[in-house]
Amino acid sequence: MYILMLSIHGLIRGHDLELGRDADTGGQTKYVVDLARALGERADVSRVDLVTRRVVDPAVSPDYADPIEVLSEKTRILRLDAGPEGYLPKEQLWDHLDAFVDNLTAFLHDQGQWPDLIHSHYADAGYVGARLANLIGVPLVHTGHSLGRDKRQRLLAAGLDSDQIDARYNMLRRIDAEETTLATAELVITSTHNEIEEQYGLYDYYLPERMRVIPPGTDLKQFHPPAADDPLPPFAEVVERFLDEPDKPLILALSRADHRKNIVALVEAYAESPRLRELANLLIIAGNRDDIRDLDEGARTVLTDILITIDAHDLYGQVALPKHHTADEVADIYRLVARSGGVFINPALTEPFGLTLLEAAATGLPLVATENGGPVDIIGNCQNGLLVDPLDRTAIAEALLTILEDRETWQTYSKNGLAGVRRFYSWPAHAETYRAQVGPLTERHEQIPGTPPMRRSLVYRDRALFTDLDQSLLGDPEGVEQFVAMMKRNKRCANFGIVTGRRLDSVLIELKRHGIPVPDVLITSLGTEIHYSGQLVLDDYWVDHVDHLWSPRAVRRALAEIPGLVPQRKIEQSRFKISYHYDPTIAPSVEEISTLLRTRELSVNVIHAFGQFLDIVPIRASKGQAVRYVTHRFGIPLENVLVVGGSGADEDMMRGNTLAVVVANRHHEELSQLADLDRIYFAEQAHAKGILEAIEHYDFFRSCRVPESESTPAAAPEPEPSV
Repeated sequence: MYILMLSIHGLIRGHDLELGRDADTGGQTKYVVDLARALGERADVSRVDLVTRRVVDPAVSPDYADPIEVLSEKTRILRLDAGPEGYLPKEQLWDHLDAFVDNLTAFLHDQGQWPDLIHSHYADAGYVGARLANLIGVPLVHTGHSLGRDKRQRLLAAGLDSDQIDARYNMLRRIDAEETTLATAELVITSTHNEIEEQYGLYDYYLPERMRVIPPGTDLKQFHPPAADDPLPPFAEVVERFLDEPDKPLILALSRADHRKNIVALVEAYAESPRLRELANLLIIAGNRDDIRDLDEGARTVLTDILITIDAHDLYGQVALPKHHTADEVADIYRLVARSGGVFINPALTEPFGLTLLEAAATGLPLVATENGGPVDIIGNCQNGLLVDPLDRTAIAEALLTILEDRETWQTYSKNGLAGVRRFYSWPAHAETYRAQVGPLTERHEQIPGTPPMRRSLVYRDRALFTDLDQSLLGDPEGVEQFVAMMKRNKRCANFGIVTGRRLDSVLIELKRHGIPVPDVLITSLGTEIHYSGQLVLDDYWVDHVDHLWSPRAVRRALAEIPGLVPQRKIEQSRFKISYHYDPTIAPSVEEISTLLRTRELSVNVIHAFGQFLDIVPIRASKGQAVRYVTHRFGIPLENVLVVGGSGADEDMMRGNTLAVVVANRHHEELSQLADLDRIYFAEQAHAKGILEAIEHYDFFRSCRVPESESTPAAAPEPEPSV
């Protein structure tokens, strides 16, 4: 099995992970690297590629600019370009994800091997994984790590208004991407049962039968108890300089400086318990910093509040707050605390899983942890600590004292944790369960074909132009005549395609009426059917491909009584397209209609165009997906493809690496969000003349040439088809 893992944001490398550097370099980055390594060690896995975004930025390590990093014989990290070179927070990546999909598809095409399975991590990777899986027909597995609806609820509870949340975190796009991912994924892997019930249960596409709990593993070679004769690690000196009585047991909190981690409440709980202050010191590892003033707002606020609380309660000499630590020192820090007879605490308001809990337990530390989220499963399985209400400071202090004051309790929890981690949370055990769960998914996969089902001469053309029909190509007879002449002059190096919502028979009538020869490719019914050449050869693979999860009767039943939706004429309907006239003054919003279909467990694409048309097509079908599939079969880079459109139905065709044009008469508000993208040209002329304007703008036929291969007898056994 060849497994392709996607983790797009954050700084990912195989060594010295910068955990806690910012909000995007948390436990997820370690999880995906460890999982990739564990799967790569299995005999029944041939290759694991962990794909992330390439970052070229003087503010970060040059490691993140390396296109390929080898982790082991069968495992590597691949870094692909997407958007600007510099490091971006995940909230700013959304407009660049379509290019990431296109770059990844091109990489896989060039290497000549497609994965058997895609596993996406977090919402942005889910967006990429869903589009790639729907394009090439590979099963998608998804791990959310954290979910937008849950985060949105927590932010609302914290006092932020919805508009502020959506603007700062791009939350609406994130949640929409998560819904699409859940509609596409054949398996969702979570770390805990709590995650399924409390987070995924908020989604319209919540399907419990697709959920599997597979707890992540721990590297038991790195995280192990201290030996009696081990020398003190160098980090001990860093801690001791903060403390008046460094021989006391240590209470360790290790996390990012994030308000959700609730570190300030821990400091207050410690300060308010004289017995706890007498018995133990507090060690807080909250990321790395040179100057608090240089940190982002969230981390700066948290660390400032910690320092203010220390000062307010005069905790100097009792609290250690080191400024720096490396990833390699983390295991030593746990062992230092275990050697002192201390405790590890995670007081977060909610914790999706809690990798640090496993690491601490693997070194023999008892645990105190939040009762909200993953720690419930971890402590339930291992019986190695106490759960607390993170809002109850008295309960936090009492739980810590329960363990610290009774050596027998400490020893019991320590031994239970060591045994429990080895039993439930080792990486070999995780990889074994993972492989057993995903194996059946790949049995139904059919490889994407490599060449079109027709004579190969068309394959040798090195570029292609695809245009929508109505109001894009058509509308100006003089412009159509000039356009057809242009394409005929360049037909030896360029394929020509029509991409339309019309049915095939309707398209042929319009082409004949306007004197347009049958093109090389006809993509009809909103990307659900593909025909090639003047002989109209049907792409049978694509028909089977888009039929995935398609239930037209169920769709019609779900929408039958919706006001403001009137079925279009039969000539506008097809096997894979259900079309309605949409009256926005009467009908529910498109978002509400999408939600209704999702709650009926219907995996579909809902396409809204010009404010008055609504089409439902299979989840794998769209104009953009069909264009990318065809160009793959032709072997044409998307950078050599010009697409023409102008409505919401065309958006996914125009995003990404294609060249695109919106002709003047179709500068529709549905595409206004694309105005700032570099590869989309808004023409000044209308209809076909606008396309000709774009051809000149892009110098699209520059160096138009015919490779020698086309002149060979085998490549051109019959005359060229008409344009």
